[in-house]
Amino acid sequence: MTKTWTYTQPVEILFQSGIAGKIDDLLNQRGFTKGILVCDEFFLSAWGKISPKLTTTYSDIQPNPTIENAQNCTNAIIASDAEFVLAVGGGSAIDCAKIAAALAKSKQNAAKVFAGEESLAGLSLPLIVIPTTAGTGSEVTPVSVLMDAEEGKKSSIVHPCLFPKLTIIDPELCVSMPPDLTAITGLDALAHAIEAFWSINHQPICDALALEASRKVFEYLPTAYKDGNNLKARAEMCEASVMAGMAFAIPRTAGSHACSYAFTTGYDVPHGEACALTLAAFTRINCEAEEGRLHNFAKQLGFKDAYAMADRIDELKKMTGMRMTLKEIGVTEKDIPMLVEASKHPNLLFNPVEMDDKRLKELLEGLL
Repeated sequence: MTKTWTYTQPVEILFQSGIAGKIDDLLNQRGFTKGILVCDEFFLSAWGKISPKLTTTYSDIQPNPTIENAQNCTNAIIASDAEFVLAVGGGSAIDCAKIAAALAKSKQNAAKVFAGEESLAGLSLPLIVIPTTAGTGSEVTPVSVLMDAEEGKKSSIVHPCLFPKLTIIDPELCVSMPPDLTAITGLDALAHAIEAFWSINHQPICDALALEASRKVFEYLPTAYKDGNNLKARAEMCEASVMAGMAFAIPRTAGSHACSYAFTTGYDVPHGEACALTLAAFTRINCEAEEGRLHNFAKQLGFKDAYAMADRIDELKKMTGMRMTLKEIGVTEKDIPMLVEASKHPNLLFNPVEMDDKRLKELLEGLL
């Protein structure tokens, strides 16, 4: 069989401890003079003004950014007459800034793009991203995840124009992350990496990135969780986030992410924890696909086989205080049919084992 694949990664990535403090110099080097800061309220209160070039701020962003957040951010960017956008924070702030920077340039409507009534025009203001968490991967992907608050629907918008122009990774910014957020975002990175590997769209460059990202999470997440001041562990987790983001940007995620959206919108489970709820179960199921491929992946990470890797995922969840069962997040047996339907997200089609209603029901009931 002849292999055919492509790989694109247009994001300039600067990785260095302390580099966020040099943001003004970096803006000067690129000729930027007037921008808007998009961030969450916590960052705004903790850091305040970080550069005189950032003349306006938008910070009204909820943990799962909504269509309304995106439109309001778009309006703020247009009103500011900014020539660039700087997004600082976790995946929510970054996702909101990515779509808003594009909509502001093309003067499009967030609700219409989310609903598929309009396609993104392919334009965007230059976007600079500084993540303050390690795991979402949004800093290197062309993906923005938004939620329709009225419908309780969460979906991804994917377009090359959503790639940031520049991503600045400073591990020192992650030192302040509390243990629970460290675990949630770290497990999100692990889900990105493993799902990218088993996605039906997998390809060799992404496979290699997925393997190394997974290795870093398995090795360094326990330390980052227990000792947030360990800069070595923080740096390794930041690299894992970037590599996992690059790993799934093309193949996309699969079953665990498909199921996660219903847990987040219906039961208020943080995204990374929602993905982790089914990750070990999908690992055991997906051993059936491409016989030996997932086992080989696990062996390269030092496990006996993929089943042992799945056991280690469960151990990581227990170690970091994540919930292990659906009952713990409020799911009851009568909710299962609804969750089966809600899990039929487009990402489920990328899972290597076809997940029909019967398989989904068995998986979800097994996690009760």
